[in-house]
Amino acid sequence: MNAPALEANADGLVGPTHSFAGLAPGNLASEANRGRASNPRAALFEGLAKMARLAELGLPQFVLPPHERPAVWALRRIGFEGDEAQVLERAWREAPALAAAASSASSMWAANAATVTPSADSGDGRVHLTPANLLSHPHRALEAGQTTRSLQVLFPDRERFVVHDALPAQPHFADEGAANHVRLSADQGEPGVELLVWGREAYQPWTGRFPARQTREAAEAIARRHGSRRPVFAQQGRRAIDGGAFHNDVVSVGTRTCLFHHESAFEDTARVYDDVRRAADGLFEPVFLEVTEEELPLTDVISSYLFNSMLVQPPGEDRLVLVAPAETCEQLGPYRLAKALPGRNGPIGRVEFIDVRQSMSNGGGPACLRLRVVLTQAELDAANSGQRFTAALHAALRDWGERRYREVLTPDDLRDPQLLEESRTALDELTGMLGLGSDFYPFQRA
Repeated sequence: MNAPALEANADGLVGPTHSFAGLAPGNLASEANRGRASNPRAALFEGLAKMARLAELGLPQFVLPPHERPAVWALRRIGFEGDEAQVLERAWREAPALAAAASSASSMWAANAATVTPSADSGDGRVHLTPANLLSHPHRALEAGQTTRSLQVLFPDRERFVVHDALPAQPHFADEGAANHVRLSADQGEPGVELLVWGREAYQPWTGRFPARQTREAAEAIARRHGSRRPVFAQQGRRAIDGGAFHNDVVSVGTRTCLFHHESAFEDTARVYDDVRRAADGLFEPVFLEVTEEELPLTDVISSYLFNSMLVQPPGEDRLVLVAPAETCEQLGPYRLAKALPGRNGPIGRVEFIDVRQSMSNGGGPACLRLRVVLTQAELDAANSGQRFTAALHAALRDWGERRYREVLTPDDLRDPQLLEESRTALDELTGMLGLGSDFYPFQRA
């Protein structure tokens, strides 16, 4: 019999350079809010409040630190020379799009940090994590190295955890992490089924309106290296991608036995159902909750981010809780559907709404801000305790953010060399708070 386990969340802390630079074609919210002034401090506090609420529900929470931004090291790699101020000045003058990419705080969306296979599902009985290479966009492709370091610090016990390198950094293995991954099981500690969703095949031309970011080859490679016992590979719906669902977690979410999704989520829904049932045979009976286009048009799904909710089961509760973005309340169709879910007497018993508006303005709902990691108690105890979210850490991080984060930041403010100094000062202090070591960031090692 397998050891009991809980679904923990490792949430990305919002970085000091959080801005609305509109860097991701196909992300409609990001494009719509390009150029607006952001509030990094409010974004940080919203993320912390979400973590606090999940901790109140009894779910373990960990903190993933922001990446160093602006990434002067990345600009140096492409030929910009001089001291930090000179590198930034020249990059913004000669290649502003690349300078903006090097300043992005996109690592806050931890659902893209990695794909995780729990110990109950892996070939060797260890938790396996593959950091995503995020090749689709330059600002995200900078993240894999630091994400790998973050996960190695969070999960240091090599007898219990395997943190792989990212997949090869080339388009055939484009990988977007857990935003295209769902795990279903009878209980978190029991063997389950891993649903790995891909948008395109590497050897077939893609002709969609927006990029299909995840390749089938990447999903298959991750399943092989993790020794996944029951993987199911599913093609994301082309209509969903063309509608603005750049990751599958914009149109589907699942946990335990429940897969909650829009009818456009998969290219062949019937085949997905059959494959999941076959993989789950003898383990559990899957429950599929499909929302039709008639019930909720895809345009409303994208604008409300209803499916980019967190679907969780707090200890002691028989039914699941859907933690949805506050924007769902502002649109009649999505709100009515969400409020009606408990009355269906299905697996979802309650809906909560949470405010992550700063993240939502860049196309990231509650689900985008966390990496789900199913852990036994022994694995939980083996993680870095300094990154475990507690009331004391919450208070310390709020105080830190109050002192170190700006309230207003425009894309033009990213040019300011002073922002680099502010960011490094904040991150240097954070490494001590979280027990990350004195050489965690590139600027500390330099």
